[in-house]
Amino acid sequence: MLSESDLRELLDFTSSSPVLSVYLNTDPSEGNADAYRLRLRTMLKDILLPQDVSAVEHYFTHQYNWSGRGVAVFSCHADGFFRAYPLAVPVRNMVYVGDRPAVKPLANLFDTYGGYGVALVDKQGARAFYFHLGELREQEGVLGEAVKHTKRGGASSYPGRMGGVAGRTRYAEELVERNMKDSVEFITRFFEENKVRRVLICGTDENINMFRNMLPKAWQSLVVGSFPMSMTATHTEVLNKALEVGREAELRREARLVEDLITLSAKGGNAVTGLEATLKAISQGRVQILIFLDGFRKRGFFCKEHGILTLSRDDPDVACGDELEVVYDVVELAVNQVLRTGGNIEVISASPDLEKAGNIGAMLRY
Repeated sequence: MLSESDLRELLDFTSSSPVLSVYLNTDPSEGNADAYRLRLRTMLKDILLPQDVSAVEHYFTHQYNWSGRGVAVFSCHADGFFRAYPLAVPVRNMVYVGDRPAVKPLANLFDTYGGYGVALVDKQGARAFYFHLGELREQEGVLGEAVKHTKRGGASSYPGRMGGVAGRTRYAEELVERNMKDSVEFITRFFEENKVRRVLICGTDENINMFRNMLPKAWQSLVVGSFPMSMTATHTEVLNKALEVGREAELRREARLVEDLITLSAKGGNAVTGLEATLKAISQGRVQILIFLDGFRKRGFFCKEHGILTLSRDDPDVACGDELEVVYDVVELAVNQVLRTGGNIEVISASPDLEKAGNIGAMLRY
């Protein structure tokens, strides 16, 4: 199970020896174990790191159970470093060799599938789920007092009291409101403890609206969608629908983010577009959110001593000269550098507008 602390460890690891990073799609709906083993051998056949290749192959032969939909493996034999993370979501097949683990695909997964909280609510109680990278990490429930509905008409519900039914109806409404408030308190505590970043609400339309209106405004701002669901649904049913609705919401959010980026950059605000300007901002430590198209990569140069990323060895703004090292994927290093300095990553699935703007950009701190 991959956690944010695991990602942080990968970000912090660098070596003077080559680090082998392997991402393998193992989605059972697209093939079987034998087919994926063959693909892995093909991916590794030109990698001239025999001990690392052997360690990766040993993992897939003797340890990986082929039950997930993807896996990420990192090996640096010279430093005794080996990490493997089975994943519940698919990944794009990739092999990368560098002086640090390739974390760009993992940043994409965290951006797309990370930190979902789901509240399944009705008039009596609620079930809370925390899904991360396509897996159920935590779930809890709360149950309030049963709500009994009485037909209108007839005043004998409370002997000796006129209008008793109306009184009982009001009591039921008050009970529903009290149960819902208790559910909101329970859900927000659960979401806070699990550091939820995005919220989905499910149930009937009436219960969804009532619950959402009672949420504190800070949590309302994190709600990305809702969907109908029975209180007796399994966590797998909730997960599958949450991923579907969450993905649709993510695509809408991505479109708005790209629009804001391009507009702000055009107006000369705290945003830049294009690889050259973005790398310069990263080297200056100004990037708050790095935004780029999925699959975008570019050859470039890197100065380890000064942490400078550039597209050209002859960049007039870079005085490192011959100290610059060639980097196969400068976007990979850009991701690493932004995450290490506390910035965020937004990987955009598809956007013609961002493609025209150079495939990449950034929201700046200043």
